[in-house]
Amino acid sequence: MKWTLSQLQKYRNKEFLVDEMVLVDEIKQDDPTIRDVSPMHITGRGDIDSTKVTFHLKIEGHLILPCSRTLVDVKLPINVETTETFLLQGSVYETEEEAYQVKGDVIDVLPVIREILLLEVPMQVFCEDVESEDAAPMSGKDWEVVAEEARSKKMDPRLAGLAKFFDENNSTES
Repeated sequence: MKWTLSQLQKYRNKEFLVDEMVLVDEIKQDDPTIRDVSPMHITGRGDIDSTKVTFHLKIEGHLILPCSRTLVDVKLPINVETTETFLLQGSVYETEEEAYQVKGDVIDVLPVIREILLLEVPMQVFCEDVESEDAAPMSGKDWEVVAEEARSKKMDPRLAGLAKFFDENNSTES
């Protein structure tokens, strides 16, 4: 995903569409927890004027990461929309967004895409398929994984007598 400035200037004030499949295998060297990367489908458009080039991109694909409990492969879907601005030489542009200064005669969007993908990697990933033989066990001797909803509905046995007290109180008042 490299374009020279002269290639892009041909599309000034015209529609410049992007639709490419990109392999970003280098990301595995940047983050060793990433086990595999699917080809990323990058779509969008570029807005080109005399001072800057702005890309509005959508990145789709998936990463394979280890489960935080069992180290089983987990497929993490990637679906990110981003806007990236590249400032041309000598241009000064005030913006609240991050902008990249173009060095030389070529705009390379691939390092920016790698950076975006690295930011999408969560701190922890869990295997959702609990029936899989490689998945983490959901219970063991004297323990079990309890969902927050089930925990909030379950009554503490030490307070069961108190609940009966209020039931008796309400029936005598009626």
